[in-house]
Amino acid sequence: MKKILLLLFVFVSQVSFSQTARLKTPWTDQVSKEAPHSEYPRPQLVRSSWQNLNGPWDYAILPKGSLPEIGFAGKITVPFPVESYLSGVQKAVGPENELWYEKTVDLTLDRKGKRVLLHFGASDWETEVWVNGTSIGKHFGGFDSFSFDITDQLSKTRTQKIRVRVWDPSDSGPQPRGKQVKDPKGIWYTPVTGIWQTVWLETVPESYLASVYSNTDWENGTQVFYPQVTSSKEGLEVEVTLKDGATVAGSFRGKSNAPLPVKLNAPKAWSPDSPTLYDVSIKVWEGKKLIEEVKSYAAYRDIRMAKTADGYQRMFLNGKPLFHYGPLDQGWWPDGLYTAPTDEALLFDIEKTKEMGFNMIRKHVKVEPARWYYHADRLGMLVWQDMPSGDMGNRWEVRPGVIREGVEKVRTPESEAIFKTEWKEIINEFRFFPSIVVWVPFNEAWGQFKTGEITQMTRDLDATRLINSASGGNFEMEGSTVVGDILDLHNYPDPVMPDPKIFGDKSIMVLGEFGGLGLPLEGHTWQQKDNWGYQSFSTAEDLKARYSALIDDLAKYIPRGLAAAVYTQTTDVEIETNGLMTYDRQVIKIALEELKKMHEKLYK
Repeated sequence: MKKILLLLFVFVSQVSFSQTARLKTPWTDQVSKEAPHSEYPRPQLVRSSWQNLNGPWDYAILPKGSLPEIGFAGKITVPFPVESYLSGVQKAVGPENELWYEKTVDLTLDRKGKRVLLHFGASDWETEVWVNGTSIGKHFGGFDSFSFDITDQLSKTRTQKIRVRVWDPSDSGPQPRGKQVKDPKGIWYTPVTGIWQTVWLETVPESYLASVYSNTDWENGTQVFYPQVTSSKEGLEVEVTLKDGATVAGSFRGKSNAPLPVKLNAPKAWSPDSPTLYDVSIKVWEGKKLIEEVKSYAAYRDIRMAKTADGYQRMFLNGKPLFHYGPLDQGWWPDGLYTAPTDEALLFDIEKTKEMGFNMIRKHVKVEPARWYYHADRLGMLVWQDMPSGDMGNRWEVRPGVIREGVEKVRTPESEAIFKTEWKEIINEFRFFPSIVVWVPFNEAWGQFKTGEITQMTRDLDATRLINSASGGNFEMEGSTVVGDILDLHNYPDPVMPDPKIFGDKSIMVLGEFGGLGLPLEGHTWQQKDNWGYQSFSTAEDLKARYSALIDDLAKYIPRGLAAAVYTQTTDVEIETNGLMTYDRQVIKIALEELKKMHEKLYK
């Protein structure tokens, strides 16, 4: 009887309904169902021996604890979340169910004498993987990549079977989940379950480069590399060579798993105005034997807090103060939710942001695929990277002086461990990308806890970037100094700033969110009515006039010590219509050249 009921559940829950696109982007109909996101997914460490597993997989949504032995319901297009239109499924899962995937893979890679790694860009949230019937491990986290060495589980034939189970408690669990909720409304959006970034295979030698990142030693004209080599052998060496076009800019060979300082010849700095990237070759040697060579890139750039002549702390890029101005960027799509329809779409938002005259993007409570940061590196876009929020319930309030205060969240040991583990993984993975210049552990007291401890943990993991410990949240103080480097206020719609007499010589003063001017445009909204913005308008002319006034007001605060500002937001998202672009990316509400002209005064 139990099996009959389960079969009935599967039949009812998996009935094929017609999929409906509430909004289409310019790329929706360009998506290849057989090979979506076919680009190499890890531009920071490139090998030629790889195989993309995106495309059609079998799927089933089953009650938690069930097995899919009774069969699968149909096809899902990976890497699009199951709730999205582009997945081909467009169904909710919920914490009471689990999402199952299965794919028979024709392994085309030459694996003789090699190890085979199975990579997941991201899968939300608890993911277990089987290869040819053997469970090879679990991963807990929705925003960091993970890998398994599956060599010993592979059959001798080319055909391999991969099975994946995903469970996601959404907003009923304590895990980081950003803006996902089971009941979307206001500033909270559709839940995302399962695989949402590229799945792929690669072959590596027995000893191989697992990861690499670099930091700039600005005073000494040196780029320091930190390669991690996985090997059971002793005495391996790593050689790093940087090129500027065809010219060798520097090279160094030293012990594996140790810092490698590369002295640069006439170093060229990376900045928004001149985003110079060096091509990097990394070779692993065993004596005179070359074990492997991978391709990477690097940027020579320095970010730090320092005082200007007027006595205010500001953000210095490459030894010079630079005002940061950019949009709050949610990274959501009407057709793919967390997943952009194509790589061109992923690039589009950054390109348009640049053309609008912004020099920074605050990536808001979401982490993007590696290729997004690669595009930001190429285009010269500064990035403030948020930690996705979760386990909310505490509060923040405004007191005189426009400072937030409130109660920090008392988390369970499990909740604390989940946060710390994923934040550590995110920093370790994404510290490679030079565009990221600020880490933001907490936003508006959303699950904010042990601020001082988390700030120090962030500093210990990466001391080369600035830390905005609580964007618009609860500011933990040590004496009269804010924990972290930045004091960040939020205010809608008008700009404000902290009292420079109190904080100007101690902290970088920024406006982490403001604006939120809404303009719903018929035919380009998530729903036909009841759309929302912090302040709404009915015409583009009125929107432009109000935005221009906000910029004029914002500019007045810069001589008083304001070092950065973040406008809400890049695009509309679901029922929020306060984007500079519509959710479908079909309409830019204020002309690019007019926005750029308005913004020029902020950098002067």
